[in-house]
Amino acid sequence: MYIVYGQVEIFLPACSSLKEKRATLQSIIARIRKRFNISVCEADYHDLWQRSIIGFSAVCSHYSETDLIIDIVQDTVYQHDDVCELISFDHQLFQFQLGDKHILDFNNPFQ
Repeated sequence: MYIVYGQVEIFLPACSSLKEKRATLQSIIARIRKRFNISVCEADYHDLWQRSIIGFSAVCSHYSETDLIIDIVQDTVYQHDDVCELISFDHQLFQFQLGDKHILDFNNPFQ
């Protein structure tokens, strides 16, 4: 079993109110959820008009699914490049083995 989670920081230069920002974010979040049933939400900068962090997480049975989810989230933000700019995209990937309850962190080379 694989666990992937991350955050996408975006800049929304065309938004002039929180209402516009929320409408744009809901469009991005809905498209991600439509393509994959993963957890997605606005995670930070709730009160700023032109900046936001979207958090996402998913549990997958195969490693290839994690790559696909990461690509889909990134591609969805890039498809909205007319209304938002990608500032940063960070993600973490873990392998969890149920039998021995050992977590393998793919981002830690010292394991």
